[in-house]
Amino acid sequence: MLLSMFVSDIMISHDLKEAMMAQFVVRNVESAVKVRLQRRARRNGRSMEEEVREILRSAVSEEDVPAAGLGTEIASLFAKVGLVSDIPELRGHEIKPATFEP
Repeated sequence: MLLSMFVSDIMISHDLKEAMMAQFVVRNVESAVKVRLQRRARRNGRSMEEEVREILRSAVSEEDVPAAGLGTEIASLFAKVGLVSDIPELRGHEIKPATFEP
C-alpha cells in the first residue's frame, strides 16, 4: 500500500482505492436478463459490469426522491407552520395559460 502526502491533502494510491470497493457475486441470473443487460451495455457504450454498476447507482439515487407526490410534500411543509385547513384538490380542473398585457 502506498500512501503519499501532498501539502495537507492525503492522496491514496489506485490499488488502495480498489481495495476499498465492494464486490458482489450474483448467481442464478436468467439468460434473458443477461442478454438484455449485454444489449443495454452495448447500446450505452459500456461493459456489462459497468452497466450493472450504473444500474445500481441509479437505483440507490432514486431513494432520495420523495415517496409522496409534490402536493403532499408541500402540504407537509405547511403543516409544520400551523396550516390546519385542507388544501383543495386540483385534479380535473381545466388548465388555462396565463395572459400578459403588453
